Amino acid sequence: MSAAMPDLTLEHRHGHAAGRIVCGVDEAGRGPLAGPVVAAAVVLPGGPLPDWCAGIDDSKRLSAARREALCGLIRAQARVGVGIADVAEIDTLNILRATFLAMRRAVEGLGAPLPAVALVDGNQRPPLPCAIVEAIVDGDALCLSIAAASIVAKVTRDRIMAELAERHPGYGWERNAGYGTAAHREALRRLGATPEHRRSFAPVAEQLRLALVQDGNG
Repeated sequence: MSAAMPDLTLEHRHGHAAGRIVCGVDEAGRGPLAGPVVAAAVVLPGGPLPDWCAGIDDSKRLSAARREALCGLIRAQARVGVGIADVAEIDTLNILRATFLAMRRAVEGLGAPLPAVALVDGNQRPPLPCAIVEAIVDGDALCLSIAAASIVAKVTRDRIMAELAERHPGYGWERNAGYGTAAHREALRRLGATPEHRRSFAPVAEQLRLALVQDGNG
């Protein structure tokens, strides 16, 4: 049995169809060992939705090609803001606070007027410049604007990691997007950490510690 598609039930509950601005917010990249965390905020049209919106789903349930196509349509026909927190901010703030920072930047990136309501994927409410912030567990599978945001965040981050892979070859970021796959961890052991690795994450910190020990014994 196929999973139900996300819809506008939550947006309508908050008055989106009546003209109140409601955005969906999601992130990509909380778990990887390298690269930034990227958030997106999306305000879908308040009236009848274009036919292509029927294809919007949780980004994890879509192929890369389908995500790319939908991302282009979302950016062209919806209000979109993107926010990024870089590796230095992740290591300084911790990944949760950096994610919240990226989300705030994404909402602010929508421009004026800012949404009255933000529907956010997850179980915690980030401090956003909206009168109402509602956290929704599995929101990217339930809420259409969150699902749209998940697509934009994922596509944007994958593009960033593909560019970083060209600067730092050997780690497979064009394939693993910086996640701690076996191949990525092996490359980390063999090649060492790059400036794009998150030093506050345990596997990277351990590799840096081992490198210091080896240098001290060399």
